[in-house]
Amino acid sequence: MEKKQAGLPADAAQTFIRDGYLRVDHAFPLELAAAGREILWRDTSCDPQDRSTWTRPVVRLGDYSQEPFAQAVNTPLLHSAFDLLVGPGRWLPRGSLGTFPVRFPSPDDPGDAGWHLDMSFAGKDSDAADFFSWRINLHSRGRALLMLFLFSDVGPEDAPTRIRVGSHRIMARRLKDAGDEGLSLRELVAEGFDDTAGCDTAFATGPAGTVYLCHPFIVHAAQPHHGTEPRFMAQPPLLPREPLDLARAEGTQWPVEQAIREALREGGA
Repeated sequence: MEKKQAGLPADAAQTFIRDGYLRVDHAFPLELAAAGREILWRDTSCDPQDRSTWTRPVVRLGDYSQEPFAQAVNTPLLHSAFDLLVGPGRWLPRGSLGTFPVRFPSPDDPGDAGWHLDMSFAGKDSDAADFFSWRINLHSRGRALLMLFLFSDVGPEDAPTRIRVGSHRIMARRLKDAGDEGLSLRELVAEGFDDTAGCDTAFATGPAGTVYLCHPFIVHAAQPHHGTEPRFMAQPPLLPREPLDLARAEGTQWPVEQAIREALREGGA
């Protein structure tokens, strides 16, 4: 089901279905990004004016629910985008922005730059401390979207997240026979992502205030930071109010579901 939303491109839904992500410009104000960075800088224990304190390639910060972050994820434009892609009333409002992997300029390998999917639920044998044991299934239990919130300007050298365009369709076909338990990240990594290597690569660049709304099956990766200023980006999920319904009548599906259905049809399912 598609419906144009004010402030979004007319082809936003089809772009998301085809590519697996939608870039939303000016998704939240620069003032909120600046206020958020001030809080994040403090928590890195690094000095923005003293580069000798930037000793690690990545500093991971916990969940953030202060006012700049709560406001950033609840702008009218983003709510319109959630409605367009997931469906009105089918997603849960957020009051926080999850974790921030703050990436600093560094010649060192950050150690987390492999291609992957973000897992969304714990299986019966999953360990809360072992994210590789967490799982994802065809109905994307526990996640409606992966979101990338840029709280700093991010150029090509500033460790932008790499996105394999259209890889969500390939992953949908891989998950088709995995049932409700789906696959763990460990299983996916062991099998590898060579089947998505032919996809074009997009980079999550843009000025602060840009948000990338990604299909939960999109294959993506971090990369080393070769720029000059730290990159501040949040990567929270948009949680579903109800599971994705792939059996919904034709023409009544929302883009996050429609992308999966189209991928399965392409694979002969």
